[in-house]
Amino acid sequence: MATKYVYFFGNGDADGDESMRAELGGKGANLAQMAKKPLSLPVPPGFTITTDVCQEFYKLGRKYPAGLAKEVDVYLAKLEAAMGKKLGDEKDPLLVSVRSGAAISMPGMMDTILNLGLNDKAVLGLAAKTGNERFAWDAYRRFIQMYGDVAMGVDHDKFEAIIDEVKAIRGIKDDPELNVDELKLIVEKYKKMYKKEKGEDFPQDAKVQMWGAIGAVFGSWMNPRAIKYRKLNNIKEGALKGTAVSVMAMVFGNKGNTSGTGVCFSRDPSTGENVFMGEYLMNAQGEDVVAGIRTPQKLSQLEKENPKVYDQLCKIRARLEKHYHDMQDMEFTVEEGKLYMLQCRNGKRTGAAAVKMAVDMVAEKLITKEQALLRVEPEQLNQLLLPQLDKEAVKKATEIAAGLNASPGAGCGQIVFTADEAEAWAKEGKKVLLVRKETSPDDIAGMAVAQGILTSTGGRTSHAAVVARGMGTPCVCGCADVTFKDANTIVVKGKSYKKGDFLTIDGATGKVYEGQVAVKPATISGDLETFLGWADEVRAKSSRTTASGQKVKGFDVFANGDTPKNAEDAFRFGAKGIGLCRTEHMFFDEPKLTAFQKMIVSEDTEARKANLAKILPYQQKDFYEIIKAMKGYPVTIRLLDPPLNEFIQAESKDQLKALAEKLDIKPAVLAAKVAALDEHNPMLGHRGCRLAITYPEIYEMQVEAIARATAKLDKEGVAHEVQIMIPNVVSYREVEQIRGQAEAVIANVNKECGTNLKFAIGSMVEFPRTALIADKVAQFADFFSFGTNDLSQTTFGFSRDDYGKFIESYLDQRILEDDPFATLDPDGPGALMEIAEAKGRSVKKNLHLGICGEHGGDPASIALCYKLGLNYVSCSPFRVPLARLAGAQAVIKAKK
Repeated sequence: MATKYVYFFGNGDADGDESMRAELGGKGANLAQMAKKPLSLPVPPGFTITTDVCQEFYKLGRKYPAGLAKEVDVYLAKLEAAMGKKLGDEKDPLLVSVRSGAAISMPGMMDTILNLGLNDKAVLGLAAKTGNERFAWDAYRRFIQMYGDVAMGVDHDKFEAIIDEVKAIRGIKDDPELNVDELKLIVEKYKKMYKKEKGEDFPQDAKVQMWGAIGAVFGSWMNPRAIKYRKLNNIKEGALKGTAVSVMAMVFGNKGNTSGTGVCFSRDPSTGENVFMGEYLMNAQGEDVVAGIRTPQKLSQLEKENPKVYDQLCKIRARLEKHYHDMQDMEFTVEEGKLYMLQCRNGKRTGAAAVKMAVDMVAEKLITKEQALLRVEPEQLNQLLLPQLDKEAVKKATEIAAGLNASPGAGCGQIVFTADEAEAWAKEGKKVLLVRKETSPDDIAGMAVAQGILTSTGGRTSHAAVVARGMGTPCVCGCADVTFKDANTIVVKGKSYKKGDFLTIDGATGKVYEGQVAVKPATISGDLETFLGWADEVRAKSSRTTASGQKVKGFDVFANGDTPKNAEDAFRFGAKGIGLCRTEHMFFDEPKLTAFQKMIVSEDTEARKANLAKILPYQQKDFYEIIKAMKGYPVTIRLLDPPLNEFIQAESKDQLKALAEKLDIKPAVLAAKVAALDEHNPMLGHRGCRLAITYPEIYEMQVEAIARATAKLDKEGVAHEVQIMIPNVVSYREVEQIRGQAEAVIANVNKECGTNLKFAIGSMVEFPRTALIADKVAQFADFFSFGTNDLSQTTFGFSRDDYGKFIESYLDQRILEDDPFATLDPDGPGALMEIAEAKGRSVKKNLHLGICGEHGGDPASIALCYKLGLNYVSCSPFRVPLARLAGAQAVIKAKK
């Protein structure tokens, strides 16, 4: 059976539906669904060429598969019959739009062409048929511009220069003010410029136009902005077949004041409120709204101007939400009073809106709690934790302008006026605010690095607003008080601001402030607290059987933290304990640093012990405060991990001399010590438990500090659960020996303090050998904590310090699918973790397993950890909310 490449939609006659999203793309699938029962909405007829063709298009070197042309002819004839018009007819031409649409929405990233089918003769027929000469010539000039730019690569600015020149002659500002003669003049100028640029006349054959547009849309799948968007949104190349192409009969919003076009949302995509919102323009086409060239009117105004159409939209809004069980982003056109639906899709939304909608829809019994948890991308929660403008600072700030609150959050930076400038400045470490008249899809890279986006035109449905919301970037649109003086200067209410000046925007209110305004951290409350509470319930009740046959219940989220402040943050964001307390960070404060440095340069054990004794009370205080802050939740303390050379830095003679004076030794002696400590690859050198084997007194001091701090809390009646973790293990004998030494120290503290403290003592699993001998290590370890940073480093043979020189090439060429230090590789470190789980639990059935590397805050890595049977993940405090949700999603998806 031959492959079917084309599907029809419209007039209640659709041979595809929403179940075919992978083949028809989101746009094509939803158009087909809207057209057929039970929805039966007013959708102009058309057909969709599948994503399979896009895939074949690239496999065949940008050529179409055999049989496609004949199949398109069949469906074009069906479209013509449905409309009672023919493409290219000189007297009553069928005009079509050619639109892109992948299975995953990529707003504005790929190409669209409107009004296709017009030529020098058809424009006259259209004018005569409609009795609207101005409309016909406006449609023709739009088509030449879009086709020339999108399909043929003629510079967009050259078209804009022509139209600006004609408008300037009569002193008019907006396109709708152009009269028929001026539109005819623009068309002639367009065609002349086109011929000069392309060396041929603008195509007059409508079929040639259609195939040119189809090729352009398929070609846009691999344009730089689409590739960048997929990369920014972690959409893997190959995860999608490509874009589909929908060829749809045109309906016209530019037929005068009884016509218009708009974009609307069934709920507010910025706040999540259950209010119908959107924007529209009268006498306009859809691109005018989303491009941000004109600032549209609010949808509420349509209720006053055309209550009949507004009422229709309200009913459609309710039907689509009920059908899709999600917030809908809809495009519509009104042609001489008649409403048509051109698109619906699950709308992009801010993190705050996503959470509110999820919670509200559960209350409305539209979705279940588990469905709600799957509605929010874990990374979106970061948006809710963005700093907000400090209210007291705002009272003192100078407000200079206000626009539309398009995407919430506080954005402050040095203003730049192009995406290229934003990228370049950001690479230098500067925080930038991108200020534009309007943004275009080509600005995607600059928008991605900006602290915020400010535009002088456009509304909440413009490109800038939609993309900013998807990225979680603060955005203020349609700020008319901002005018552009030149390439390096804007003027706001008479005052000039140059490139590099600081401005602050509040995406929640739409206000713009001069200079830098202080911000304050976010807190978890309200809907987010409810939402994450559901995630905690799902994880707590979870149960799975590992590959080794062990049944594991629950899946906790801990935080990495080294200070009481970290502990407080961890609590604030919902962590159930500290999974990694790095003790090395505590040695960099004075006077601990000097005492530790003196210990390092000591020549004998007694001298080392004497200097360590000076550090003991400070370490004890550090541990006391952290354990107390966690209020009885588990605290896992890792003993000293880095090599000693990190604490003795003397790169110049002056530094060496100053350090020698500080430590009261001769510079030559210090120089010899520094040279002796130097290592070519300190990540694999004399560090972690290797230090304790060489200098056992270091770990003995740390264990004593832990025990004394815990004993003090014990006597104060403060709850505590403390675990001690040994890093860099490669032999079970290391754990056996260090554990014995630690238990002897703990016994002495118990005897001295009159306590009966017991500590779980476990091993980190950071190297392949440790995983492979996990059954032997487990004999002496109460738990395993996977240090996946080092495990990835030693499995791949990549140095974390140097891999940045080549990793982008590996990812771009798809040698690797993911950065192994960002997402845990299931075939390398993941496979070793599976071995360690099986071997470890073969010795101790209830061996507790966790992860404390940076992967603990990555959703894909969290899902792998759940699958492997880990009891918890530990991540930075500010990633805890994300991990709470990602863990719940892993549980839910594992059930399916």
